[in-house]
Amino acid sequence: MLRRSRPQKQKLVLTISERQREDERIRDVEMLIESLFLREEITVRLIVDCLYDVGSVNLVNQRVPSRPLNRLMKMIARQSKPIFRIFMVRWTKQNCPHMIAKWLHSQVMFETGDSIVAEVVNPLVEPPYVE
Repeated sequence: MLRRSRPQKQKLVLTISERQREDERIRDVEMLIESLFLREEITVRLIVDCLYDVGSVNLVNQRVPSRPLNRLMKMIARQSKPIFRIFMVRWTKQNCPHMIAKWLHSQVMFETGDSIVAEVVNPLVEPPYVE
């Protein structure tokens, strides 16, 4: 009977230059997403408005069971929408590009615990003389 051995996990070896290139590309992705949010501000506002409409109604329905008070709270929620929009759009512009870039980066990472960073020294470049 033949026994198959389990394939051992191979350690992923990354050079410092590869790691720097990866970090640089992720920063580029973050800047592109930030640019997208600046160009598409109206779209962001519309998304925030839709989410506020749905979320405020659901929150009031969940927290306020009394029907007359429920209607009053929904009216107050509609009146506070412009103020909420200002803060939410500002928060979205500041935080979402980083959060989205971080999430996208996690989608292209492969077993980060098994990586080794190896420094590659170019033998053609003479290191500086240190006393």
